[in-house]
Amino acid sequence: MIRVLLVDDQPLIRAGFRALLEAEDDIEVIGEAADGAAGTDLAARHKPGVALIDIQMPTVDGIEATRRIAADPQLGEVHVVILTNYGLDEYVFDALRAGAAGFLVKDIEPADLITAVRIAARGEALLSPAITRKLISTFIARPPQPACHGTLDVLTPREREVVALVARGLSNSDIAEHMVISPTTAKTHVSRAMQKLAARDRAQLVVLAYETGLVQPGQP
Repeated sequence: MIRVLLVDDQPLIRAGFRALLEAEDDIEVIGEAADGAAGTDLAARHKPGVALIDIQMPTVDGIEATRRIAADPQLGEVHVVILTNYGLDEYVFDALRAGAAGFLVKDIEPADLITAVRIAARGEALLSPAITRKLISTFIARPPQPACHGTLDVLTPREREVVALVARGLSNSDIAEHMVISPTTAKTHVSRAMQKLAARDRAQLVVLAYETGLVQPGQP
């Protein structure tokens, strides 16, 4: 059973999402909150598999709520998915940097919402190749941050190559084909890289790859 927490200051949004999610046999909504502070408390209490969190809320917004959840070692299995009205914007990038697994636009199709929750519950990032490219061109096309340059030193050359491919938006199957290895081996390389870099998910690997300069926009 996938346990989901809804955090949004609009009751109608919460009610609509709850109705859609609870119509599925494998999904259960375990709580609702109208702001990030209450949402963080509920996440700590119930430890859901997925937390759908609105990016803009009073008191404590979605970015800060994501940051608090990501900073709590007890909530390592909580996958935060940011909800936004506006698509990809600066706030969304900040949320990904804070530890979100991805984001959804609130007018998402019902079937896509269900699929997204299941993807997030598996620990995969909600960043399609198209979204990854847009993320790169819009927000990460900036000089690497000097403080991040040594971050990837803990990786083996093979792991660095895998992180670069993840940052290009490749799936584990794509990585396996590109590197001529098995999908299981590709998954193992990704998992080890995430462990070494303390990355919660693939979205964090994308951010790190560009912020450290491992991959740069425009590279083939």
